Amino acid sequence: MKGLTWTAVGLLLAVLLASAGCGRKNGRAGGESLPAVAVRTQVAEMKSRVATEADAGTVRARLRAVIEAKVSGKIEQMLVAPGQQVTRGELLATIDAREIQAQYERTLAVRQQAESDLKRATDLFRQHVFSQSEFDNAQSKCRVADAAAVEAKTLLDYTQVTAPFAGVITRKDADVGDLAVPGKPLLEMEDPRLLRLEADVPEALVDKIKLGDKLPVRIGALETNFTGIVSEIAPSADPNSRTFVVKLDLPSLPGLRAGQFGRVAVPTGKVSALRVPASAVLQRGQMELVFVAADGRAHLRIVKTGARVGHEVEVVSGLDSGEAVVISGADNLLDGQPVHVQP
Repeated sequence: MKGLTWTAVGLLLAVLLASAGCGRKNGRAGGESLPAVAVRTQVAEMKSRVATEADAGTVRARLRAVIEAKVSGKIEQMLVAPGQQVTRGELLATIDAREIQAQYERTLAVRQQAESDLKRATDLFRQHVFSQSEFDNAQSKCRVADAAAVEAKTLLDYTQVTAPFAGVITRKDADVGDLAVPGKPLLEMEDPRLLRLEADVPEALVDKIKLGDKLPVRIGALETNFTGIVSEIAPSADPNSRTFVVKLDLPSLPGLRAGQFGRVAVPTGKVSALRVPASAVLQRGQMELVFVAADGRAHLRIVKTGARVGHEVEVVSGLDSGEAVVISGADNLLDGQPVHVQP
């Protein structure tokens, strides 16, 4: 009776007394005046399970990128907006490239002159007019000019900001006319197809988790539970919260999005408890009831339940191991009513 309010207990006793009073009007006990009901039973058994603690986390994309400019200049075009899907290599923005373009053209002219000088030096070297050192000098100048042209072309390519992978734009930090400089974010993007849960696990539990472990995960916005695979465990704890960041790879599911709240069940050890099918427990207001079949009759028990494990529920008090609880046909039963147990 522990945990129940006196009002709830009083109501239950009133119902039981009323039922018994109605039965005695015919001169017989309440149970004897009721018809027998066919029921199915199952024995309550002690079973062990792995106890868990639910730790909170946030769904994030496994692949995220903050896109920055590699050269300085005014942004000429911003071709994407938040929420837009992009493909790998797609052009996202362009930066004013007139100075870099001029530098590139200058290096091309120098390379062309160096190649011409090398061709002339090669002919003169074959005619034994140029010495070996003069020929080597012409070769070196050509290589330097070629490297300068490649460097200038690379800088020119940096003015075309492209997507590093296929994904979705999640944030825009700059627009046309803004000054782009190295280290200043322009855009943020992520791949919504590859998600993971990043949870904060207390230091007392982190040693119970290993890379590759499959742990139960529940996302608040979704109705179903599923399994996440531990892919990363932070080597050090946050000095403020004393928790370790544990990352679990999640399957691709409809409705699963970055930013959602979730929980991961971290194992804490094994516990044993009396367990019965969830269908055996009846809810009557704030009370939880079960019927026990014994001596051909149904006996009402007030119980207190604990954790739910699959299709079963743990019974903390009010029931003993080995008792046969009614799992089918209990909805309309009364205390003391005759029952016929079906196989």
